[in-house]
Amino acid sequence: MSVTHARVNHASPKLPIVPLIALLALHTAAALGMAPTAAGQTPATGGQASAAGAGPGPAPPAELVLIHGKVLTVDAADSTAQALAIRDGKIVAIGTSEEILRLVGPATRRIDLNGRTATPGLIDSHAHIADGGLDELYDVGLSDAPSVAEALRRVAAGIALRKPGEWLQGAGWDEGKLAERRYLTAADLDAVSRENPVWLLHTTGHYGVANSAALRLAHITAQTPDPPAGTIDRGADGAPTGVLKESAMNAVVDLIPPPTPEQRRAGILKSIDLLHREGMTAVKDPSIDRPVWDAYRALLSEGKLTERVCVLWYAGTTMKSARAVLEEIEAQPKPPQSLGDGRLLSCGAKIYMDGSGGARTAWLYQPWNKNFNELDAGNSGYPAVDPALYREQVRLFHQAGVHVGTHAIGDRAIDWVVDTYAQVLAETPTLSLRHSIIHANIPSDHAIETMAMLQKKYDAGYPEVQAPFMWWIGDTYAGNFGRERALRLVPLKTFLDKGLLWGGGSDYPVTPLAARYGLWASIERETLKGTYGAHPFGTAEAVDIHAALRSYTIWAARQLFLENRTGSLEVGKDADIAVWDKDPYEIPSRELRNLRCRITIMNGEVVYNADGKSERGKGTHHGQT
Repeated sequence: MSVTHARVNHASPKLPIVPLIALLALHTAAALGMAPTAAGQTPATGGQASAAGAGPGPAPPAELVLIHGKVLTVDAADSTAQALAIRDGKIVAIGTSEEILRLVGPATRRIDLNGRTATPGLIDSHAHIADGGLDELYDVGLSDAPSVAEALRRVAAGIALRKPGEWLQGAGWDEGKLAERRYLTAADLDAVSRENPVWLLHTTGHYGVANSAALRLAHITAQTPDPPAGTIDRGADGAPTGVLKESAMNAVVDLIPPPTPEQRRAGILKSIDLLHREGMTAVKDPSIDRPVWDAYRALLSEGKLTERVCVLWYAGTTMKSARAVLEEIEAQPKPPQSLGDGRLLSCGAKIYMDGSGGARTAWLYQPWNKNFNELDAGNSGYPAVDPALYREQVRLFHQAGVHVGTHAIGDRAIDWVVDTYAQVLAETPTLSLRHSIIHANIPSDHAIETMAMLQKKYDAGYPEVQAPFMWWIGDTYAGNFGRERALRLVPLKTFLDKGLLWGGGSDYPVTPLAARYGLWASIERETLKGTYGAHPFGTAEAVDIHAALRSYTIWAARQLFLENRTGSLEVGKDADIAVWDKDPYEIPSRELRNLRCRITIMNGEVVYNADGKSERGKGTHHGQT
């Protein structure tokens, strides 16, 4: 079922092409604090159009121009244009092709869009690109495994390449995608690996399965108690099944040799290449530590960090770990200050309030469901950290002027998080730290009202949500949240109606990295396999493409503290641009997931061209296949 833009009742009207002079005047007025007219533009003052930043006399020629296309600026008026000009990595003019061609000089490079559409480079407000790249390069991939037998075949193939006793890691399996609709178990894995320890991480990252060799190394037996904030899954006889959830994973994961520095850098580069291919120019990588930070710094120094990356440091589960992380954060520039001229930002701290919707460990008021209509009696999940301790951690960072992003899936967890933010902000009313609620899957009415208050009063309380959850892990999610709660999942329309801004994301590698899937899922809300019907989450909370695109551009940029540099195509901003094969504002919403990026420009440099052409030479290049 396709949700048309009209049906959600808040599609923006088509807007006229914005003249170059008007945009230049708007930019100048904004810099001077002048109020725009009712039409969203300052009145043009007449005179010859010129590039921003030019002094008296003719403006210097542009270094790169995009012409003969459609430019979706995602500015405050959602205006459109035909062309734009770039110099020194900045957008210097936007307007008609005729106007932009006046800024062309002998050395100006041209990209003829040939009717194609340019948007701001897309932004992911929550993607573990360092970890995801490692998974892609070094682990057995299971995200598309359709059955237990196929998952085991892939594990067996990986074991054949390893020495006896060497660890094998895999990632991405999801019982909702398996024909058997059940967990993988140690018994399954033992059939293909008795000597080599095996650890397969679930796609959510909140549980996984170990074989018996790995369980022995971790000293996990029927007598091993569940650790705090963790679960050892057990069979009817009390013996571990091999499935370990939340903190119970640590006993196995801590035994696995860590990646080398070279592997970490390779993993990040793998993800950057994928980001470029998907028209994405900025990302927030949460839950990092010092080795990951060092990998980013090394790539920056080598000139290879061709993305904007904002990181959150994992704060741990104690006040001691939080204080240690605060020292790391305070040693770096505070956002919006950055390293590498907007390439690398140490944005703040990450804390986990609860677990997972996939593992049924997130903290709820009412028990979890199973199989959509059944009840997981006695299981309402649990907090990942003592709630009082969490509040002290947030207070520590807030009083130091540090942004906090808190993982919260369940309604009870989300309430605790927003109430904590409200409390510390009332105590110390620091503006614009933009504390966030990561995932915010099923917020209560109280949580939504509190987020609206926090945004309006303190510039804080922003949901960072992943619409692709409803698709990629939607069948598992629907079965666990149940018929009633599923309709409350990812309530984007309610956010919009309440005046809330949110940042879109993927939580890669939980779901695929491409932001086009997020645009599509924000509107369609459709599951991958339709186990409980195509739309168990309903369509009442769908938004249109205009809101969806903002959530993956200018609204996401705010959560990276980069909204003054990127997220919209406006004069004076960095030239971070994606060119698409189709116009996302015009195609049916069901086709958004099939968008294809043709060109990606980051800071004025072409970092991806689907045609394989270099844009460094003179002349005209066509963004066409």
